[in-house]
Amino acid sequence: MNFKHSLLDRVILGVNYILLALFVLIVLFPLIYIVVASFMDPTELLNKGITFDFSKYTLEGYRKILVNDGMLRGFVNAMLYSVGFSAITVAVCVFAAYPLSTSSFVGKNFFMTLFVITMFFSGGLIPTYLVVKNLGMLNTPWAIIVPGAVNVYNIILARTFFNGIPKELKEAARVDGASELLTFFRIVLPLSKPIVFVLALYAFVGQWNSYFDALVYLDNPKLFPLQLVLRSILIQNQLPPGSIGDRLALAELKRLSEMIKYSSIVISSLPLIVMYPFFQKYFEKGVMVGSLK
Repeated sequence: MNFKHSLLDRVILGVNYILLALFVLIVLFPLIYIVVASFMDPTELLNKGITFDFSKYTLEGYRKILVNDGMLRGFVNAMLYSVGFSAITVAVCVFAAYPLSTSSFVGKNFFMTLFVITMFFSGGLIPTYLVVKNLGMLNTPWAIIVPGAVNVYNIILARTFFNGIPKELKEAARVDGASELLTFFRIVLPLSKPIVFVLALYAFVGQWNSYFDALVYLDNPKLFPLQLVLRSILIQNQLPPGSIGDRLALAELKRLSEMIKYSSIVISSLPLIVMYPFFQKYFEKGVMVGSLK
């Protein structure tokens, strides 16, 4: 059935389209600028701005990064850390959230209060470092994966999702003789794919972009994730403060540093851009359902 819009409706729709177009431009312009700038000579970029003349593009910044010995190792480390962190985070959050969503769990309000308190008060950097050290995880991959695996916000999100699953399904399973554990794995978990994918995406993106924990807990360069490798490459090619020397050499070093800066942003963001379309449908559904209440 076709509805005819009034003049006021058409004006409002037109304004909405214009605003949405402006928002899209605001989001896309920095992305396009970074990608194009990573192929341009910094001097040309500074003087004339971005250009779409492909004849002036260069791969020098990418070449400088990719020839680094630790680049592939850092990429593999970052992928392993992110995947492992996502798996542990999802498992912990789901197993913590499900009991908190059941009405028969005694003391769930008490435990939920303890969880929420940790959102406002944390142990701090030094106590956390001492805990990691005393557990023997210092300078190991576990120091990156384990300490931040429990995320209270994700637990609340998963608990809200579980609350939205009809109780009749779980009651029918219990009537058929299923235990609580069997009900969870055979009934609840298959229906929870959207929230599981959302939690996995949150954890993966957070860990992939993280570098501070690796900077604090890791000393072995062979364990460095991609972010620390890119950081070290960028620092090595930066102009030293107060340096005095050959002007041409210093200018070349500064030019190369600018190219590496843009190229490293593109390289570090590429896996997330490639991965997001596969998770998009689960992401939208999981966030909306998990946030309704």
